[in-house]
Amino acid sequence: MNFVTRLSALCLRKSKMQQRHQSSRRPAVPLGSRILTDPSKVFEHNMWDHMQWSQEEEENAKEKAAKNSLVKVQLEDQDKYEREASKYWNEFYKTHKSNFFKDRNWLFLEFPEILPEKRRQELKTEEKSSEHTKINSTDIFLQKNEMFEEGDKYWKKSYGGGSASVQGYVDNKSQAKSLTESPQGKNCGEELGRLESFPGSDATYRILEVGCGAGNSVFPILKVLCDTPGTFLYCCDFASGAVELVKLHSSYNSAWCSAFVHDVCDDALPYPFPDEILDVILLVFVLSTIHPDRMQRVVNRLAKLLKPGGMLLFRDYGRYDTAQLRFKKGRCLSENFYVRGDGTRVYFFTKDEVWNMFNLAGLTEVQNLVDRRLQVNRKKKVQMQRVWIQSKFQKPLLSLNNPEETTETHPYG
Repeated sequence: MNFVTRLSALCLRKSKMQQRHQSSRRPAVPLGSRILTDPSKVFEHNMWDHMQWSQEEEENAKEKAAKNSLVKVQLEDQDKYEREASKYWNEFYKTHKSNFFKDRNWLFLEFPEILPEKRRQELKTEEKSSEHTKINSTDIFLQKNEMFEEGDKYWKKSYGGGSASVQGYVDNKSQAKSLTESPQGKNCGEELGRLESFPGSDATYRILEVGCGAGNSVFPILKVLCDTPGTFLYCCDFASGAVELVKLHSSYNSAWCSAFVHDVCDDALPYPFPDEILDVILLVFVLSTIHPDRMQRVVNRLAKLLKPGGMLLFRDYGRYDTAQLRFKKGRCLSENFYVRGDGTRVYFFTKDEVWNMFNLAGLTEVQNLVDRRLQVNRKKKVQMQRVWIQSKFQKPLLSLNNPEETTETHPYG
């Protein structure tokens, strides 16, 4: 090969490398803006946003759910799944450890309220000034599907079949009254004075994640908050094995995080901090695991932990999600409530049900929507209609003494 030929080859190679580099620096497609307009291109991406169902699709989904709920689980077995719920989740984490779920790096896009206002603005500035801080949208689409390709065999077993796995904001910058100014807060302050302190007592911004699992929300949050003074993260799960995984993680640090075992269904169990001190509660794919008859009490109790102006951020399974329609007969516990093959349970919500629960707990709607997406397994050429409910509810600055007495008008009719 002569000198000219070699030089031409080197130039061509350099040109291709520059093109790849520039391509990798192109702005990512914003989450929630990938709309399927040409059905022939459905397998070009892993997820399509804002899917509209036809009346026929809606009716077909209802029919499938009606069929798979005809045969109910025996009552004695239902009691067993309720009594031994923590055992089944402990077995789940013993088997899968921290390898099953992906880290929820999408949280800050969907729920920027997790962060203090100042940190939110800093992140926006950082994202504008550095390409490295941007989150790749393709990764997020994959992460947002909580249980996708890596859990294929698990979902076949759990759902009894199937070829693919499925599964108005008021800023809190100004508080009406401080914790110690309210009668309840004053008592808490006096009590805590005697006890000296509690985890996160020196923090000015506190977050609680309920149902933390192996930490797939905890560690993305800590990564952002670890250099934010005055912040503290609590996280709990009633599966002791899950909490142990969090504490053993290399990024866990008790200086800005406290992980503890807690059953939110047990009202008698105290939290390791007083009421009305939390700025944010994160409730993501957790409430659906609880028996429907117990959900309202859980939400009521969590609402008491929020300070006035605090936010509860919710995301969970929606009615007629592919995961619901994949269940076989004999898996249904009660209406829209099912048990998987491993003994863990799941409920599928409507946004009306979600609104009613949080409204009865004295919280005000900021966001409450049905998130319909088309999830695609390009390798297997499988399409799945995903349905999630995403909501944000805020504790009024003047909280109600008795949540059950709220008279707010239902916005959906």
